[in-house]
Amino acid sequence: MTETIFDAVVIGGGPAGATAATELALAGHSVLLMERGGRIKPCGGAVPPRMLKDFNVPQSLLVARARSARMISPSGRKVDMPVGEIGYVGMVDRDVFDEWLRERARMSGAQRVQGTFEKIERDDNAHPIVSFRRERGGPIERVRARVVVGADGARSSVAKQCLPDAERVKCVFAYHEIIKSPEGDSDAFDGARCDVFYQGRLSPDFYAWVFPHGDTASIGVGSANKGFSLRGAVSEMRSDLDLTRCETLRREGAPIPLKPLKRWDNGADVIVAGDAAGIVAPASGEGIYYAMVGGQVVAEAASQFLRTGEAKALRTARKRFMKEHGRVFWILGMMQYFWYSSDKRRERFVTMCDDKDVQQLTWQAYMNKKLVRKKPLAHVKIFLKDTAHLLGLRAATR
Repeated sequence: MTETIFDAVVIGGGPAGATAATELALAGHSVLLMERGGRIKPCGGAVPPRMLKDFNVPQSLLVARARSARMISPSGRKVDMPVGEIGYVGMVDRDVFDEWLRERARMSGAQRVQGTFEKIERDDNAHPIVSFRRERGGPIERVRARVVVGADGARSSVAKQCLPDAERVKCVFAYHEIIKSPEGDSDAFDGARCDVFYQGRLSPDFYAWVFPHGDTASIGVGSANKGFSLRGAVSEMRSDLDLTRCETLRREGAPIPLKPLKRWDNGADVIVAGDAAGIVAPASGEGIYYAMVGGQVVAEAASQFLRTGEAKALRTARKRFMKEHGRVFWILGMMQYFWYSSDKRRERFVTMCDDKDVQQLTWQAYMNKKLVRKKPLAHVKIFLKDTAHLLGLRAATR
């Protein structure tokens, strides 16, 4: 493979990388998709129905459909947010879902290889060399690419090597345990409900969750506080919910970025996507849909670069993504900054979630992945209620 030249080498086979590889292959480019294998990303697995439609993903990959979400405050107050008739929250298992995406890339014309990325090298040739190992301690192999797509997750090695300040991206560290679901539904666990815990004892700066996956469930927590015990928080949560008797199938942990990088390309022949580009929604930590959108726009930009030879085409990926989703990311970032900063504010935040206007616009925004503009008066009402809650006015607690 040392003499092989691919149009694109995609490093990382998650939703972003697999989507980018599929789009590039369908556009007629020669593609190598490199995935290191043996790892499943810790993820609640929630996806909106729009993702299935936009990316032609079959319903059969859903292991559950949540019809409501429950918000739990520091005091233990529970606020249920039914989705209603507008849709559902789809749940996927990342090991099956990601492999399906990789296989679709292969069937679209991409070549797959299992290997661990080492570095990008350069010589007198115009195109970079990607070096990797098929197995730990094995020989280094090299392949040349006209463009390299780094989709190797948070703290991306590609981004650190090729993009300025990439190593400074702020992350939340996520940890979850996949367990066998308890038999039968109860108030503590419902196979059609996502539970989100806004409690400082479980996460001082983010949240904890219980997401149903059919026969299994994801019990997890996130925090940027390096001194906080994520495993301890999950253990405490399982004890509180009487889930300690459920068999633990696997444990996983990884950093999750919560702010898009200011630059996604090196101005020449390297571009990043997905977690490597920092496109995970603040406040919610949602990443699958945005990773696939990021993979798609990166593939389109890379394809344009391959056709024209103009490196400036790579810049269009970030511009397109931020034009479509940047405002939502900004609002979610401000939400996380204000509402997750103390238990007092978390209590008010959960109280605010009991408002029907908030619930309706929240679900519409989630399903459509954009701010809802059809009801400007509702937005004004929510802004006033949000301000009242933030200031702790008496009316906000009713």
